[in-house]
Amino acid sequence: MLKLALAQINPTIGDIEGNIERMREAAHKARAAGAELVIFPELSLTGYYPGDLLDEGEFLRRVHRGVAQVLTISAELPGLHIIFGAPTENEGPGKDLYNTLLVARDGKVVLAYHKQLLPTYGVFDERRHFEPGPDSAPVLRIGSTHVSFLICEDAWNDEGDTYAVNPFRRLSEAAPDLVVSINASPSHCGKRETRHRVIGNACRHYGLPLVYVNQVGGHDHLVYDGASFAVEPERGVVFEAARFEEDLPILTFDLETRRFADRNGSALPPVSSEGLPACEFYRRQIVRGLRDYVRRCGFKSVVVGSSGGIDSAVTIALAAEALGPENVLAITMPSAFSSSGSVTDSQTLCRNLGVRLLTHPIADLVDTHRALFAASCGVSLEGLSLENLQARIRGTILMAYSNRFGHLLLTTGNKSELSVGYCTLYGDMNGGLGVIGDLYKTEVFALARHINETAGREIIPAAIIEKPPSAELAPGQRDTDTLPPYELLDEVLKYLIEGVRLNDVEFMRAYRTYTKLEATEEGCALIEKIKRMIARNEHKRRQAPPILQVRARAFGSGRQMPIAACHI
Repeated sequence: MLKLALAQINPTIGDIEGNIERMREAAHKARAAGAELVIFPELSLTGYYPGDLLDEGEFLRRVHRGVAQVLTISAELPGLHIIFGAPTENEGPGKDLYNTLLVARDGKVVLAYHKQLLPTYGVFDERRHFEPGPDSAPVLRIGSTHVSFLICEDAWNDEGDTYAVNPFRRLSEAAPDLVVSINASPSHCGKRETRHRVIGNACRHYGLPLVYVNQVGGHDHLVYDGASFAVEPERGVVFEAARFEEDLPILTFDLETRRFADRNGSALPPVSSEGLPACEFYRRQIVRGLRDYVRRCGFKSVVVGSSGGIDSAVTIALAAEALGPENVLAITMPSAFSSSGSVTDSQTLCRNLGVRLLTHPIADLVDTHRALFAASCGVSLEGLSLENLQARIRGTILMAYSNRFGHLLLTTGNKSELSVGYCTLYGDMNGGLGVIGDLYKTEVFALARHINETAGREIIPAAIIEKPPSAELAPGQRDTDTLPPYELLDEVLKYLIEGVRLNDVEFMRAYRTYTKLEATEEGCALIEKIKRMIARNEHKRRQAPPILQVRARAFGSGRQMPIAACHI
């Protein structure tokens, strides 16, 4: 019976010393529980992904010292196998580094496996720094169990669609008893189910049991959900660790039956094939990402502009959950065009959450700017220029507060608005992090209702949820003056931006909407208008703050489009 610990930790990119302390604590707990091996995530020493830190000599020297420190921990815990990820030197041709899985025992490296498949799609760019490892499948005997190893992407190509090499098939030829896979697999809606399907199919294909250890935590715009798991070839996923939290589950593996059990050898409870409901997933993903982003960037508190609308309300509610209401400050900035509800609804929201609200009217500032502009330029500010002036005055006030008091400014734009440019550069786009920028407007409304349902009370006032969306930058303005209804717009945007990356249900709904529009002249004109708006506003998105990813294709590194291009 092999006892193993799945060390699902939350490393910080570049904090090698801090990551080692997390590993030390987990290793000691694993040994105390009687584990024979403790398994850490991919690049657990450095955190995933270090990016161009890997080009810095001092960083690589720290990595080298860090590996030595892990070996020291190993020497302190004789007999325990410590499996962890780190960059290692490539002494042959190609890139200078490998993405490596190391196994330490009794103060020595007893096995090194270099990742063979280096993703360069979506948010990944591993080939920038790493050389693919050689075609190999090393096997290590731990007790009476023969264990082989994979690193993340190595297990995802069994169908042969992406790479010419299939490390899983090569590994199966070595006939191990158990496969250990270390991972840094970012989360988005549907990703958990995809992991279970892809890895489960490969395990069934080769008749091999596998443990899959993933990191957890928010790292810039990406969020890792943990959710480490164990797979048996006949039964599929039989165990799953906590989602969005650090965890150190202890499992036993019976060599004769090739089955997993809990730390005491008892049967494991069944694992649901269904993931979290969409809105609950969005909530937990954003809260985890926001909490870690704020902490890792050295902030303790945030400031948010409160318009009395749905986007700022959801942003404030999520920030209060992630950081505590005492660490969130909202500012309402009414203008001559603001409705009375923009202030009163903000007051009710903040009272419900326990968030402090400041009021900073901007009408006099707008009038002063208009007068000075007319005097200097000989023309008055009207129309769009006046609307954007209001947004930019608000953005300046929020940035001034951020500078003066050290709060991180959160932007409140959603994916629908960012897609078509219904946002103002240097105005409502100001800030350090986009919290709901990967949620379409209809999803923001759904999330608001979910927040209330989960709380069992009205946190976000019904008046905010029910009011027609408006930027309130002109008399009687409504979003639908400029945009199609969001129920229609969002389906077109999903089809154009995410397409086949959508789940089956979402794709078919978006596809039906899109093809129905294509059947009419008016619909075709609307599609072309939306396409032009998406293309024309790429320059805005390029200047937006990082956006927490919740969907399969988010703006930023997940969708890289040229700015100066011909969009037919």
